[in-house]
Amino acid sequence: MPTLKLTVNGRPVSREVPGQLLLVQLLREELSLTGTHVGCDTTQCGACTVHLNGRPIKSCTTLAMSCEGGEVTTIEGIADGANLHPMQEAFRANHGLQCGYCTPGFVMASIKIVERLGPDFTDEEIREELEGNICRCTGYHNIVKSVRAGARAMAAHGGSAPVRREGEERVVDSTRSMLEQISELDPESNEAHDAASGKAK
Repeated sequence: MPTLKLTVNGRPVSREVPGQLLLVQLLREELSLTGTHVGCDTTQCGACTVHLNGRPIKSCTTLAMSCEGGEVTTIEGIADGANLHPMQEAFRANHGLQCGYCTPGFVMASIKIVERLGPDFTDEEIREELEGNICRCTGYHNIVKSVRAGARAMAAHGGSAPVRREGEERVVDSTRSMLEQISELDPESNEAHDAASGKAK
């Protein structure tokens, strides 16, 4: 089997993996980073969104070997210990979740939207930018509210700096044919806090 080398949440990873292994499988099954969720397996819902080399991608249709040499950041990698990322804190504070299953994907996508567009945008623009992420529980009102609040907080904290809580120290399309990727890479072949932080499996 080929050897995959990449960086995940700032830590080097080296594993022998089959060429058909998906990035989401590597994260969840090999590295126990279960905050990245699988909702559809077809890039439709966005629950599996992570950052690859600074870009949001959907890991459920991205082959792990295609990330060779790359830097992957998951929902577990954006906080600083007990200090949530500003966008995580905004989703928690504004109850931008219900069951929480889709929340990590929304948070990861929203961070990159703000980094790309800045903190000033309309509700309609937020909804349009998040069209690749689906929530099956809510009416999206609090999600939009959370993204707005997160954008303001990110601006106030200088971008992506974690929020220090009192008393405490558009998504890249990865729908390219799986067979094409495999042939190239392997010729042989607190509930709200937990949801926002990705701890809810």
